[in-house]
Amino acid sequence: MKRYIIIIMAMGLLSSLNAGQNERIKWYTFEEAVERAADNPRKILIDIYTDWCGFCKRMEAETFNNPGVASYINRNYYPVKFNSETRDTIYFQGHMFVNGGEGRRSAHQLSIALLQGQMSYPSVVYLNEDLELLTSVPGFMTPERIEPILRYFAEDHYLTLSWEEYQAGFSGNF
Repeated sequence: MKRYIIIIMAMGLLSSLNAGQNERIKWYTFEEAVERAADNPRKILIDIYTDWCGFCKRMEAETFNNPGVASYINRNYYPVKFNSETRDTIYFQGHMFVNGGEGRRSAHQLSIALLQGQMSYPSVVYLNEDLELLTSVPGFMTPERIEPILRYFAEDHYLTLSWEEYQAGFSGNF
């Protein structure tokens, strides 16, 4: 009887481990994330990308599809995938944001505001529960490079430690 219980328990453990291996990020639109944060406060992570950006595609494939990264982001953030060249009109905090630029590669006003005019793709933007900008981090990041940043903000270490102090004692899991 004990042998069967152990086998059943092991099978349950394996299926839960396999489920985590296939986890994908549940991306929201910007508006959906803001709405969810109003009902259930949580930080927002915004992946600002363009369709033509090779490093954006690589970050999607290698970093955001990493099971550890996906699981952590899903548990701790409302993740948003935001195409910097979208033509959508977005209302946020009493302002209307549009892409009124000319040409194929004009940036949306919201991405310009979130990146504070420092346009770089990909960039990851972090907002706190009050929808205030914490920071934006430009450039391609591996799972190992993004993990300390994800944890620094999600676990509120930024409130008590400088980035340098936090990073000096960080040990990763991804």
